[in-house]
Amino acid sequence: MKPQNFPEKLVWYYIIGTYIIYFMGAQYVFGPMLAYILTFYLLRKWWMQTDETPPEERITLCLSNWVWIVCILLIEVALIAGHIDYNLGLTQIAKSSVNGWLRNWVLLALFPLAAHLKIRPQLIYRAVAILCVQSLILVPIGYLAYAANLPSKLYTSPLSVFGGSDLYNVYLMYQFDPADEKPRMFLFAPWAPALGLVANIYFWLSAQDSSKVWRWLGMAGAVAMIISSASRLSLVALFFVPLAMWGLSQLVKPWMQFTAGFASALLGMYAPTVIEMMENFKRQFTQARAKSSYVRALLGRIAIYRWRTEAPIWGHGIIEPQGPKVVENMPIGSHHTWFGLVFLHGLVGCLALGFAFLWSFTVLLVKSYYSQVAKVGFAIMIILFLFTFAESIQALAYIYWPGLIIVGMGLKDNAVVREAS
Repeated sequence: MKPQNFPEKLVWYYIIGTYIIYFMGAQYVFGPMLAYILTFYLLRKWWMQTDETPPEERITLCLSNWVWIVCILLIEVALIAGHIDYNLGLTQIAKSSVNGWLRNWVLLALFPLAAHLKIRPQLIYRAVAILCVQSLILVPIGYLAYAANLPSKLYTSPLSVFGGSDLYNVYLMYQFDPADEKPRMFLFAPWAPALGLVANIYFWLSAQDSSKVWRWLGMAGAVAMIISSASRLSLVALFFVPLAMWGLSQLVKPWMQFTAGFASALLGMYAPTVIEMMENFKRQFTQARAKSSYVRALLGRIAIYRWRTEAPIWGHGIIEPQGPKVVENMPIGSHHTWFGLVFLHGLVGCLALGFAFLWSFTVLLVKSYYSQVAKVGFAIMIILFLFTFAESIQALAYIYWPGLIIVGMGLKDNAVVREAS
């Protein structure tokens, strides 16, 4: 498996060189830069195409691309309106637009656009499998570093002058968790739960590799990342997503419809028992990291209350950098995509992202019945949706971007043609 053109070379060498880029402290700069380079290359090819351009070389954006572009633009509109409502000034508008929108939200629309370039999905699958094998080797090294009491934080990259808080910090692959006094790996991610998100996406990408050896090694590396991250949600997603994918793939079959109807009747009869079981699971889930769950719940309630009473339409525009002591001074509007959206960008921003998700779910679900790349894209969207309740997914797009390109391939009108090629 070798890259055959300029976009494939960029994607291939970036993925397999992820750890080099990480230890340079350059991911938060190089990730968005890659999105803009691929987009510029795409626009150049689109501008230069003529009536004589062969059909297989022509670039035509699909409706799903425009949905994401419009929805992301609406978030920027809400950002500007929120800044104006709170008189934050043009300087702050520019700063928030660059750091909060151009480097985060826009990536959710730009990387799927790269699917219109000649990038083979199998190339991405193999590169991700290689990265997962690298991680499989480095996970035990991270534990050894912890056992040897080596310092976790190595340095802060000089690129931090471009802004982005602690995303330029370079660590020795682990962090110490004071809650249970155990190490948590985060390897090339900015924090441990973020590694769980990336690993779940990479698990599905590695599982598509055509080589049995690379496929199983890549999946093993992804599972090692999930376990070593000690992220509860990532463990739930690892088991839930395959079950959800299987169930949804059987929806059109009569036996599944009959079973669903029968199960609904039983659920109605034993609803109190089922509700009690779910409450017990939720209780055990939160008690596994009780303090973290408590802080997250308070952050959510504060964000919702202040959104509803202070800025329901356009939001506050910016995160409140330091919350009250009761939430460990955590920023209000963080740790949750939807709570962060309504706090920062109000109802407008929340509805924009919600519509883009709903549209993508619908398109990918329909296409997943006849396109494997759309099926993988659908799995990735489920993972991203699950993690919207624990992470700000737009802030992590610069590390899980290979999954976004696969989502773009699945959303394309000619997804089956691309997969076959």
